[in-house]
Order: sequence, then structure tokens, then C-alpha cells
Amino acid sequence: MKYVDEFRNPEVVQGLLDAINAKLDVIDQKRVSLTGQAMRPLQLMEFCGGHTHTLFKYGIESLLSDRIEMIHGPGCPVCVLPMGRVDDCIDIAENPDVIFTTFGDAMRVPGSKGSLLDAKARGCDIRLVYSPLDALHLARKYPEKEVVFFALGFETTMPSTALTVLQAEKEGLQNFSLFCNHITTAPTIDAILNEPDLNLDGFLAPGHVSMVIGLTPFEFIAQDYGKLIVITGFEPLDILQSILMLVSQIADERCEVENQYRRVVDNAGNDPGLDAMTTVYDTYPVTELRGFGEIGDAGVRLRPEYAAWDAEQKFIVTHHNTHEPEACQCGEVLKGLIKPWQCKMYSESCTPQAPLGALMVSSEGACSAYYNHGFRQPSNDEGRIAVVDTTSTPN
Repeated sequence: MKYVDEFRNPEVVQGLLDAINAKLDVIDQKRVSLTGQAMRPLQLMEFCGGHTHTLFKYGIESLLSDRIEMIHGPGCPVCVLPMGRVDDCIDIAENPDVIFTTFGDAMRVPGSKGSLLDAKARGCDIRLVYSPLDALHLARKYPEKEVVFFALGFETTMPSTALTVLQAEKEGLQNFSLFCNHITTAPTIDAILNEPDLNLDGFLAPGHVSMVIGLTPFEFIAQDYGKLIVITGFEPLDILQSILMLVSQIADERCEVENQYRRVVDNAGNDPGLDAMTTVYDTYPVTELRGFGEIGDAGVRLRPEYAAWDAEQKFIVTHHNTHEPEACQCGEVLKGLIKPWQCKMYSESCTPQAPLGALMVSSEGACSAYYNHGFRQPSNDEGRIAVVDTTSTPN
């Protein structure tokens, strides 16, 4: 298949692995000459769950030298969604005059009162949609109902919801609103960089977010923290080329923001998308994220002039302060402090069939990536992961 197979070519994979190992040899020699000791494993964090799933689906981590350790970051907005916001969604959906719409990933995320799927089973009118425009179509079709769209996502999906609000304004559709839970990427990375127990050397940054915002919002990572960052695509060769670019920076003693995903990402971002976001959204002074607590300027809300399409203005939203189950270690996995298999609940009382946390539910969650691709327990003392047979149904 043209434009897919080219990014999965085994010969090119081997060439990239050889180039990565050559750069690691250079770094190792420099470290030995300076300290007399071999280099520690480089810790590279992939921030996006799409990258995590590519790593495991294609066995990339097992191909890499043990001088590189991949650290799995927040994954996706569903993963960092606090349980209290799920409870807020259910409160809105329980209104008999509401059609509540959402992307599929959010349907099974547990709150204290169950998930949106559970609420749907109890009789709430909750519908799966593929875009906010689907929700807008429902608002046109059912003028007697209030149609609420659960707006989730980093900057990848922010323009589409912003443009939908602008379309609702243009048409004068007053029975459509957003329950806005969008999150900005840079403050979340900043929170990770301030985590004292992490010693990261570089980041593989999400290519789809960068398609919207460009490179500039990531420059503080190199300038303020001295950490390398490469904007990365989602195919196996994208991941390996980005890792090569990171280790090349270390070998050359550089610290920059680089763009591997140039076939999609313009360094300056997408002007129409950025304009729509600026028009519709303002930042929250403080936003709570699962595992991170409260972070300044991480979330967005609708500007006052768009209050007519803001579900938090239309409905009484309790803002539940729901705590995670004590045994759940989603927060530690999200911050890269532990791997999913190190969670006490992983594959035991937390499975895709009966999840305790969002990381086992989301299609981009790290726990989901490990579980669905058959990774169950470490195979040796170094913490490498063993692949088990997944042809049978897990217990």
C-alpha cells in the first residue's frame, strides 16, 4: 500500500537501528572519557499514546539498544481526565431534555457513579459521535432537545470544536453547547519536567498536536530545561528516525526543537486552526488533571461572548471532587514514574473488560497498549517486557 509500506520497510528499519547504535557508541565514548563510567540508559519520553501503541504494536522497544529506555507519558486527554469530570458529564446527561454526545474513548472511563456507558444503560440519552459536527446535526434535527458535546482533546481537536461553535453561532442554534474539557499540551509537559523523580533526556512530541500549534510552544523545553525534543509522526520509521534525531543531538552536544514530521507539520502551525482557537477559547487559571493535580493554564473554556454555547453556563455542574481508588496507580504511570505492569492492579483487577482507570480504557492509554499487545510482566531484572500469547481470552 503506497505511503504506508514505505514507513514500515524492514531494511530501512535496520539502517536506522544501526545509525542509532553508532550514535550511542559516540555518546558512550564521550561519557567514559569524561567520567570513566559507561553511559546510563537514555530516558526518552513519548508523550502521545499513539506513539506508545506504535512502539508495542511493531515491537520497536525490543529492537532498541538497552542504552535507551522509553518512558510512557500522559498518552491522551481521556487518560488525564479526572474522575470528577466524568461524574459531571453524567449529571448533565441525566437531564431528560439532554442528548449528551461524546467520542468513543470517553464512554467507558469510570467515575464514582459508573461510566457514561453505564449511564446510557440506565436510560440517559448518550450518543457516540465522530465529530462535533455530528452533535450539531443532532441539534438541528431535535430542536426541542439540548444537545451537549463532550469536548475533549489536546490542540489536535480544539479547532474542530471551536469551528463548530462558530457555525452554531452563525446558524443561531441555541440548543447546542459544549462541555469543554480541552487541555493544552505545553503546561502538561512543564508539569512532567518539574517532577523530581524523573531524569528525562528528551521527548518525542505529538505530531498531530504540532500540526495545529507548530514548533514555537515547545521551545521552552529546550531553552528553559535543556531537554531535547523532536516532533514525531506515528509510523514505525517515524519513531525510529525521531529517536535517531534525539541521540544525534546528544552526540553532537546540541539541544533543539526539531521537526521529523515535516510531511504534515508546518513549523509555524496551522493559521486557520489557531485563529479559531484564539477566537473561541480562553484559558482556565487552574485545571485539575488526573495524576498531576492542579496545573495553571492547562485547560481552556469558552470566552464570555460564547456563553450561550457553554454547557457549564446552561446547566448546574457540581464540579465533583472525586478521588481515584486508592489501589489505582494511573497517576504514577501517567507521569512516567512506573511502567503499567508495575501497578499492583494491572491485568489483575484492572483489565479492559473491568477497568479501574482511564489508562486501561483509552485506545491511546499506556496500560491498554501493554495489555492489548500482550505485555504482561518483566522478563528479567532489567525490566524488559515479556510478550505472552494473546490468542486466548485473558482471564
